[in-house]
Amino acid sequence: MNEITKNSRDFVGYEYKDLTAPEDKFSLYLDSYENFGWSVDPNAPQRQEHGLITVTVKRDRRIVNKAELTRLQRNFDACVQEIEALERSKTSGPLILALTVGLIGTVFMALSVFAVTAQPPHIAACILFGAPGIAGWVAPIFIYQRRLHQKIRQIDPLIEEKLEEAYHLCERGHQLLPH
Repeated sequence: MNEITKNSRDFVGYEYKDLTAPEDKFSLYLDSYENFGWSVDPNAPQRQEHGLITVTVKRDRRIVNKAELTRLQRNFDACVQEIEALERSKTSGPLILALTVGLIGTVFMALSVFAVTAQPPHIAACILFGAPGIAGWVAPIFIYQRRLHQKIRQIDPLIEEKLEEAYHLCERGHQLLPH
């Protein structure tokens, strides 16, 4: 009656890694990391804070082609970082330009206020400085929108190229995995 049942599973040693990604890119990271031999560790909790999601992933320590998979994974990580930098650059240039125009408008408005509060008031100087001041406060909205659309048209093809490169790396990694 004392039967010892043997488990047919062999020992597997895992290596672990915390994978942290922005919420909007989390699925891209998770799906892609599977192509480098990683899977989500069901025993580790998922953490979320400040727009980032962190999960623990694991893979077999003795996975075949580990060095090449790690190299491909690093190249993938570099591609994704470049994509994130390109995404940030879409808004940073237009924002800086709009803020600069707004700041110049504020300087003109300050000169207008100084002109009208001077003794005696300089109404002509007030009008002369006030008009570009108002324009400097209104124009940034339109400047930002126009420059943003130009940047999007300029940068989106670069992002698509980087995504294709990342997908190609994932495809090569997937081919190296034992099936």
